[in-house]
Amino acid sequence: MTHLTERLRDLYEGDSDRAHRFRYLLLVFDLTTLLFIVLSSFMPQQPLVEGLDVVIGVAVAADFASRLAISPRRWREFLRPTTWADVAAIASFLAPLVGAGTGAGFLRILRTLRLLRTYQLLDRLRADFPLFRRNEEVIIALVNLVVFIFVMTGIVYATQHRTNPVIGNYVDALYFTVTSLTTTGYGDITLQGTGGRLISVVVMICGVTLFLRLAQVLFRPYKVRFPCPTCGLQRHEPDAVHCKACGTTLNIPDEGAY
Repeated sequence: MTHLTERLRDLYEGDSDRAHRFRYLLLVFDLTTLLFIVLSSFMPQQPLVEGLDVVIGVAVAADFASRLAISPRRWREFLRPTTWADVAAIASFLAPLVGAGTGAGFLRILRTLRLLRTYQLLDRLRADFPLFRRNEEVIIALVNLVVFIFVMTGIVYATQHRTNPVIGNYVDALYFTVTSLTTTGYGDITLQGTGGRLISVVVMICGVTLFLRLAQVLFRPYKVRFPCPTCGLQRHEPDAVHCKACGTTLNIPDEGAY
């Protein structure tokens, strides 16, 4: 058992080529799962779709158990929202085994956010992809926005598609979410009942905040990448004159936009 735990720890936290390939594979699995969630919303509930749900659910459960096994303080894992998102996703994907329909599988997208925030994967992305290294803050902001959009879309779809005739599939829910986030509000799709109105309020309020934050990151980044010639600190405020770590005078290129 100890040997298995050590092998798992090497895959999830190690620095070997095999570990890096494994974590990239997990990222690809997350994105493939998201694509499956969207596409399956257009399909009737049939044995093939339910079978794929179960296969994905087993894979998610195995990954969840592995993360729990290598955690030094397992009970603390249950204080993290992403842990409960995985639990909800597992229950959703395995629902066909007990004769229930698919439901909250959209929460699976939260795992992509967690993967992009792990130290090992971020370090590897910086090393392997210069584009990611130069635009890390913008890419992570975009990922946060995409995650939020798909989670809210999933909530809209899961709560409305059985009772609201205008929410027939995932794209209808996505269309409503985006029009609410951008405060466009065409009015051709609305959510019914008190619960629907409350969801609409949450989407609109959070949407305004997220779009403002994304615009700030795109047009005025919080920090820029400029290595300090003395201590090597990589990121500084755009208008920094001295390195906050060692006090060395900096000469950060600035076109006057800040």
